[in-house]
Amino acid sequence: MTGWTRPHILNLADWSAAEFDIVLQTAASMAQVLAGRTKKIPALQGQVVTNLFFEPSTRTRSSFELAAKRLSADVMNFAPGSSSLTKGETILDTAKTYLAMGTDIMVIRHQQAGVPQFIAHQLDQLGAGVKVLNAGDGQHEHPSQALLDLYTITRQLDRDNPRLAVLQGKKIAIVGDILHSRVARSNIWSLLAAGADLHLAGPPTLLPLAFAQLRPVDSPGQLTLHWHLEPALVEADFVMTLRLQKERMTAHLLPSLREYHQQFGLTHARLQACHPSVKLLHPGPVNRGVEMSSELMDDANLSLIQDQVTSGVAIRMALLYLIGTAGPEA
Repeated sequence: MTGWTRPHILNLADWSAAEFDIVLQTAASMAQVLAGRTKKIPALQGQVVTNLFFEPSTRTRSSFELAAKRLSADVMNFAPGSSSLTKGETILDTAKTYLAMGTDIMVIRHQQAGVPQFIAHQLDQLGAGVKVLNAGDGQHEHPSQALLDLYTITRQLDRDNPRLAVLQGKKIAIVGDILHSRVARSNIWSLLAAGADLHLAGPPTLLPLAFAQLRPVDSPGQLTLHWHLEPALVEADFVMTLRLQKERMTAHLLPSLREYHQQFGLTHARLQACHPSVKLLHPGPVNRGVEMSSELMDDANLSLIQDQVTSGVAIRMALLYLIGTAGPEA
């Protein structure tokens, strides 16, 4: 039906434009399900989805759990604090335990880069047939977040037919701690694949020059780096600001949160430089008064933050559906 062939969703770096469009179109169908009376379909009935979250995350885990239940899957949630990991069990042994319970899809989040890929490889070696979805790994990638961002933006431009083509030439700015952000890395892959004019802005300590080389081969999009905020905002159609973790100050990467806000915090005044129809995104949770002003965050005419949360369920339904219904040849 869809032409989907990937057994796992681990990163976005090598995705084709067609794959992005399949996800966007499938998510649009799932959004229709969520808008209906029953809000549920039997697509994954009888399958078991296990959320293996070795790193705390309320939003992403809850979104995946709801998405799986909307597809009629059975759901198991793993909590590291009360697990056998505290008794010395390895991550792979934990995955094998859930495999033995009949898991069909594992959604994995870990603070170290590469863990979902490692588990997927090991399960493939066992011939388990289990599909793995990366829910965020270290400073590597966060595919589902970038895809929900992509879906939110493209649906803003064409609500009935979200697709990559509508982003061609649109200026998008990503502001903040690019260095440590798996969200930013995944967004770079997807937005450049869409042909967007992508601008990264942040302090030099949080936006190394090496990011200028981080782009897909033959990407139609353009990537520009800025160490001052204003050039990135000029005529921007969309602005995404990233969560700033306070430990960046203790690592001497920033002098203070106050100074960061003065230089890179978003306000109504600063957005005057953007395109008149500019919209604002943030992966959440937001540090009010740091990444953006409270007034800006609460401005329903500018902020797409709540739309992102809603989009997250539709996108994760789409991803679970695509890998959960793909044949064994995938």
